[in-house]
Amino acid sequence: MKVMAFNGSPRKQWNTATLLQKALEGAASKGAQTKLVHLYDLQYTGCKSCFACKTKGGPSYGRCAAQDELTPILKEIADADAIILGSPIYFGAVSGEMKSFMERLLFPYLKYGGTPESLFPRKINTGLIYAMNVTEQVMNQRGYRNHILLNEDFLRRMFGAAETLCCFDTYQFEDYSKMVAERYNVEEKAARREQVFPQDCEKAFQMGARFASPAVG
Repeated sequence: MKVMAFNGSPRKQWNTATLLQKALEGAASKGAQTKLVHLYDLQYTGCKSCFACKTKGGPSYGRCAAQDELTPILKEIADADAIILGSPIYFGAVSGEMKSFMERLLFPYLKYGGTPESLFPRKINTGLIYAMNVTEQVMNQRGYRNHILLNEDFLRRMFGAAETLCCFDTYQFEDYSKMVAERYNVEEKAARREQVFPQDCEKAFQMGARFASPAVG
């Protein structure tokens, strides 16, 4: 059993990365082999619309033909038993690196016609973990949920199962006194970091533990 996680944040030791680490700890607690990939460490682009993955009889049908530092990672995913994607929310959507990664991950498996819809050969558990600076109320007011539901839908369609964990109103800076951030109540932010974030970490841990089971959906 192998569970892979992908950090779409430029920070390796903050909210998103911490949640992913907890998810992998949960998977490891059930005996799974785990791996965390920091996407910002890799040199790659999004989909280039070469359509090699859709060419009849082509050598790259059903897989991405682009050759860069993401290529071996995509090969690893093909053999993984579960994957977890983590990203901060920037302007209502995942980070640019995560968006490019998702294009390269999902498009080759999307089948244009016929059933099943996906060219991925089996069903695996997939998860999405988001860290965002806004509250759940603001997320709903600004329409972020549509983006989140759409990402979950695509993962479910390609891999068979998907679930989402959202972490709201995160502690954004290590020292708010050094930042121009008057709109935030620093004391409330700190209290939430101390009281709520550990609960989110536990939810991530439980997600990873569930994903270490071969059962899907």
